[in-house]
Amino acid sequence: MQFMLIFKETTAEVARRDDPAAAPAYWGAWGAYIGALQASGIVLSGNGLQAPHTATHVRVDGGKRQVQDGPFAATHEHLGGYFIVETASLDDALEWAARAPCASAGSVEVRPVLPPMNAAA
Repeated sequence: MQFMLIFKETTAEVARRDDPAAAPAYWGAWGAYIGALQASGIVLSGNGLQAPHTATHVRVDGGKRQVQDGPFAATHEHLGGYFIVETASLDDALEWAARAPCASAGSVEVRPVLPPMNAAA
């Protein structure tokens, strides 16, 4: 079964990326987790994302495109990255999600991946 592990970090966790005192522990924890994921052989794809302030949101309202820079203002967690993994069960995917560094300060959403759509349907 394929699942997307969606890593959500708090603003404080994202700030650790650039804090000279906190960055080594932050990146070290992620490096160890990603290394373990890759060594397990379950990773199909994935990427980390740049900080939320680099985001741009697009909405269409009344047929007009509206663009807003930065993260959506009402959020308490920011999307930090994701992996697509293939595991034997949801329980296995949840085990990997619980091991993520952001699971204790933010959250990890686990979602089944839809199969490819048939264009002829």
